[in-house]
Amino acid sequence: MILELCTRFGIEGRLRDAALRARERIAGFDYPAQRRVAASMLHIFIDEGVAESDLAGTTGYGYDDAARARYESLLARVFRTERVLARLSMVSGTHAIVTTLAACTRPGTTLLSVSGRPYDTLRNAICDAPHALARDGVAYREIELIDGREVDVPATIAALDANDVSTVFIQRSRGYAPRRSLSIAQCERACAAIRERSPNAVIVVDNCYGELVEDREPTHAGADVAVGSLIKNLGGSIAPAGGYVAGSERVLERVAARLFAPGLGAALGPTLGFGRSFVQGLFLAPAIVDQSLRGLDFAAALFDELGYAVDPAPGAPRTDIVQAIRLGSAELLARFAAGLQSALPVNARFRPEPGPVPGYADPVIMSSGAFIGGATIELSCDAPLRAPYEVYLQGGVTAAHAYLGALFAARAILA
Repeated sequence: MILELCTRFGIEGRLRDAALRARERIAGFDYPAQRRVAASMLHIFIDEGVAESDLAGTTGYGYDDAARARYESLLARVFRTERVLARLSMVSGTHAIVTTLAACTRPGTTLLSVSGRPYDTLRNAICDAPHALARDGVAYREIELIDGREVDVPATIAALDANDVSTVFIQRSRGYAPRRSLSIAQCERACAAIRERSPNAVIVVDNCYGELVEDREPTHAGADVAVGSLIKNLGGSIAPAGGYVAGSERVLERVAARLFAPGLGAALGPTLGFGRSFVQGLFLAPAIVDQSLRGLDFAAALFDELGYAVDPAPGAPRTDIVQAIRLGSAELLARFAAGLQSALPVNARFRPEPGPVPGYADPVIMSSGAFIGGATIELSCDAPLRAPYEVYLQGGVTAAHAYLGALFAARAILA
């Protein structure tokens, strides 16, 4: 496939040689976790017994929405939790996370982030924006990761001892930061230490970009709640919008009261005819994530061959669908974004330009040409214009498309 792409799209010289070497490097890669995830999803659907009548949706208030009930039941099996709220009215992962943190953190208590500074939009919602949580009677504290790689358990325990911590927050994915994404095993060690020292604290994990990448989810490993977006991994590239919160009945009742209104519970929320897309997207999601990981491994190998620092390294264990590539300058970020944009199925003839993005302190340049707006399970990239000038390559519905995107981006920076 990579040779065919090079021939068809005129990839020659140094880049072609690097691409063929990258192809050889990834040829023997195995993805055993993806086989287990795919088998598990099949098992979940067979056990659930979805019927065609379950796919009918509602409008208006959304009372007795069969598609919503079936979809949330399927997700509860994926996360092995008592309940899941999966709603169109949660418009992003950030919205779902902030709603959950606000519901779980009582005024007069502390919200503790043990994975360092959250990504810009979330930290803005916690600390800096008008009506942020930290301006509404909630104390907030961050503990940096050790070397950007591991939760600092001793510092976490000390913070739990010194503060009235009601909520502990863990961000799995790197966001726009030069740090490692956290594995489920790392989250599990942190959860165990937190639970032993502070059994009543609610552990909330931002699961964005990480769903189905490993064969366990944070709620399998001690987290009380996992939160994320439905237009990333779980959406299988066809869910149209929404976010989810997976956890216990007790916690989700609080989240529902915050999302809708106290006393209404979780009975509201129409699927507006999109139930079939949600359920089908979940069924397809393991295969889509598998393709994404294969494409990202090629991108990692290709840019490593070209002399750029990449994280994760090709073939290294992955815990999300994000590939960091350190380009070293704003000019190369712009070239990369333009090259990738030219390979996207929508708006390929557009040229990305850096600009302000709500919630981000620095200008951001991004490539986005998705069928679902903002669906980063589809191939895209983001890069804040700040040192160390890393670009974050995300997703890829097919490995072949991710290969092509990486080749076009590399050709643009070598021009």
